[in-house]
Amino acid sequence: MSKISEIICDILEIEEDEVTETSLFKEDHDADSLRAIEILAALEKEFGIVIDQSELSRMVHLKGVYEVVSESAGW
Repeated sequence: MSKISEIICDILEIEEDEVTETSLFKEDHDADSLRAIEILAALEKEFGIVIDQSELSRMVHLKGVYEVVSESAGW
């Protein structure tokens, strides 16, 4: 499991086998906007990056989070 999915599963309080690359955090895992902010903050801290709040609209599933983090980190 990647560090990104580990952080997300920890914050959403779900098991890694419950989340897929495209399962929606809000609809499928009952995440609210506060959890989204928590995820963003945890990712910034873990990877030493800054993620613009406007990117939250893309961070609705693992695939979106990977894209935003990799762009912000320049991977």
